[in-house]
Parts: sequence; C-alpha cells; structure tokens
Amino acid sequence: MSNRDLILEDQGQLEGLATLFKALSNPNRLRIFLELTHCAADGKFCTSIGADEVVNCQQQFAQKLGLAPSTISHHFKELRQAGLLKMRKEGKNLIVWVDTQAVESIKDLF
Repeated sequence: MSNRDLILEDQGQLEGLATLFKALSNPNRLRIFLELTHCAADGKFCTSIGADEVVNCQQQFAQKLGLAPSTISHHFKELRQAGLLKMRKEGKNLIVWVDTQAVESIKDLF
C-alpha cells in the first residue's frame, strides 16, 4: 500500500491536509508560503539563521505584496495555525520557517 493510499484511508490526515489547502487557498498566503520555501533555500530577501530558518521582515513582504505589515502578520498566523509555518520571536526579530513535515505530507499525497 502506498503512502497516498494510507493518507486516503486516514480521516485525521485528510482533515489535516484539507486545513493546509484551505490556508493556501488565499493567493497572498500561497505567495508568502512559496516565497518562504524559496527564501529558506537561497536566502532571497531574508537573512539566513540556519539550514531551514530565516529571519523574515514583515515590512519586506508587505512592500513586495503591496499589503500592510499587520496583514502580513495575519497571514503568517493563519499559515502557522494550519501547520505550514513555524515561528518564534528573538528580540525584535520574528523567525519564520516552513514546516518541512507539512510539505512532506503534501508531497506524499501526490
């Protein structure tokens, strides 16, 4: 039985994946998520902290997307609550990184 078959039989996993896709159904959140996956890979408009973590400036996302920083903060929160991002504060910096386990769950589905 493949990973995909196991996922399709597990109601809890299906509900979790539906939550991920619901969060990504907003175009701004999808773009933020995709930018963060790219950013974590090559440091684009982020300052690298570690292998998979970046210090992410809400102002830079706000300018890039033409949104208020508070709106970016809201999108970060929604992505975190869906399990797509992890976040922590270090002083004035917000450390944001993509939850690789969530990405693997999506990849396993397809």
